[in-house]
Amino acid sequence: MIRPLVEFCVNNLTPEVKQVKEDLEHDDDIDVVEYDCLGHCSECYVRPYALLDGDFIAADSGPELLKAIREAIDKQQEWWDELDRLL
Repeated sequence: MIRPLVEFCVNNLTPEVKQVKEDLEHDDDIDVVEYDCLGHCSECYVRPYALLDGDFIAADSGPELLKAIREAIDKQQEWWDELDRLL
């Protein structure tokens, strides 16, 4: 499986989102990148968000964002596993 890429906007890095970023950085199976801007400014000031392989993921809190990212990564892994079985 290709390692998932989680991208964060520096302008959205509240203390809760920083914790999410740090938690994900400790996982060697995930690439984490921080950018100056991800182009989702209308969402940036409203709630925590990140991009997972380019897909927008948002939640009402940092812990909920981490959960949503982990669930999306798990779904990706299931998809890759299914693809491997078919090949």
